[in-house]
Amino acid sequence: TMKVSIRKVIPLFISFLMISTSSFAENSFETLKWQEGPKTQNILGIATIFLPEDYVALDIEETDKYLELSQNIATGNDSFFGPNDSSWDGYFKFDKIGYVKDDDDIDADELLTQSKDDQKSANEYRVEKGWPTFTILGWEYPPNYDNRVNRLEWAFLMVEDQSNEKFVNYETRILGRNGVMKIVLVTTPENLSTAVKELKNNLSTFKFNPGEKYLEYKEGDRIAEFGLAALIAGGAAAVATKKGLWAMLGALLIGAKKFAVAIIIALFAGIASLFRRKK
Repeated sequence: TMKVSIRKVIPLFISFLMISTSSFAENSFETLKWQEGPKTQNILGIATIFLPEDYVALDIEETDKYLELSQNIATGNDSFFGPNDSSWDGYFKFDKIGYVKDDDDIDADELLTQSKDDQKSANEYRVEKGWPTFTILGWEYPPNYDNRVNRLEWAFLMVEDQSNEKFVNYETRILGRNGVMKIVLVTTPENLSTAVKELKNNLSTFKFNPGEKYLEYKEGDRIAEFGLAALIAGGAAAVATKKGLWAMLGALLIGAKKFAVAIIIALFAGIASLFRRKK
């Protein structure tokens, strides 16, 4: 039975082209179709992970309900997983952007500046919705790429401007043959070390399905138009210009065909909620 309540922050990725306006106000956390471990869990039809005992997961439809219930935008792309005690939440999302080359350098200082600018744009949207705004304070974990497992990791330390409550969104990207699996971990700063350790233990069982692994790349496969740094900044548009995210979007929509698969831009826009996950 899921009866633990905890004040945490969920990452909210705003799709510029597809923002769900549906309401799940009549639903409750108790009605969600929780999938329980231990079992091998299918992830978005493209990978698997072992879901341990005392862990739960939701498919895309149920994750959308969960996000709406906690005052977040349903993306239609994310799949939830996490421990039954609600000490942290995790989200999977796959971006079919092609094979991302992992040979570019990462300038942490430049990426931090860009991300802070993009957060300001996200806050404008949040103000319109009547939601709290957030400020990126800095890196909690600077970007790090492990080429042994083709995994990129980083974490921003953020603060809710109204309550001054700090939180951390820990981000992971696992490179595949045809795109990138996004994993976002949401927890409190004091629980971060334990949560990251638990997440990495879980990700040690992560496997792309046959034909989807990074090392299975073949000549002629589609190559992504950007590299590791752009994954951190939110996609090619976020780093292709100093003018900022919104200025770049217009050009993308008009005629930048090479960025066609990168038009959906991730914005840093978390929201603090009181979760009541129950079974």
